[in-house]
Amino acid sequence: MDKLQYQTLDDIERLRTAVGPDRMEHALQKTLEFARLMTYYRCAMMEIETKFKVLNEEFSLRFDRQPINSITTRLKNPLSIQEKLVHKGLPLSLESIERDLHDIAGIRVVCSFIEDVYMLADALLKQDDITLIEKKDYIADPKPNGYRSLHLIVEVPIFLEHEKRMMKAEIQLRTIAMDSWACMEHQLRYKKDDELDIQIAEEIQACAELSATLDRKMNWLKNQIASESPDDSFKLHKEMERIRSSLSRTQDQQKD
Repeated sequence: MDKLQYQTLDDIERLRTAVGPDRMEHALQKTLEFARLMTYYRCAMMEIETKFKVLNEEFSLRFDRQPINSITTRLKNPLSIQEKLVHKGLPLSLESIERDLHDIAGIRVVCSFIEDVYMLADALLKQDDITLIEKKDYIADPKPNGYRSLHLIVEVPIFLEHEKRMMKAEIQLRTIAMDSWACMEHQLRYKKDDELDIQIAEEIQACAELSATLDRKMNWLKNQIASESPDDSFKLHKEMERIRSSLSRTQDQQKD
């Protein structure tokens, strides 16, 4: 046992002496129970991530391309969990975490095109071990600041040694353009301690509209290329020129 381990044991013993052995044992037990619950959420994320990876492989064979650009997962940290419980006026308990908070486990799936978002969501929800709890379509109905994404709250089983547990997770599906805008918007807001100026907020929203336009145009181009015949080449070229001109005018207006 190295010096660091000795120090850790000494710290635990001093804490046990300060708070009393009964309270110390209770705290350690709660800590272990919390860690176990977080492990269950990690298992849920792994289950859902695997499902999307399988779908990505299947669709890559069908469409000769992979609809998923990236998959990331995140587990909400203890401080954020505590703050959310307090904000909602909920008890600080493991039962409340599991019953009332639906975004402890988060999975973000970034796709190339808007159609991919809905295709993957539909394919996942058709699986008989996935239960949809809630769906919020911020692509069809963006948030006031311009945020777009498809949010799903689902319940998925995880299989342990002696039991099966149903765990909730939040899934966000978005395009590359939506994800880029959301990341940059977060960076801009993170640098401001207070609310953004109205003009800045309007500019950010205008950027969201540019992002939405890019998604629509790219989706159209994908479909055109998929059904393209030799006679369509000239029309496709003219449409691409029109898109470039439209985006250029929008950028010039933003500068003015």
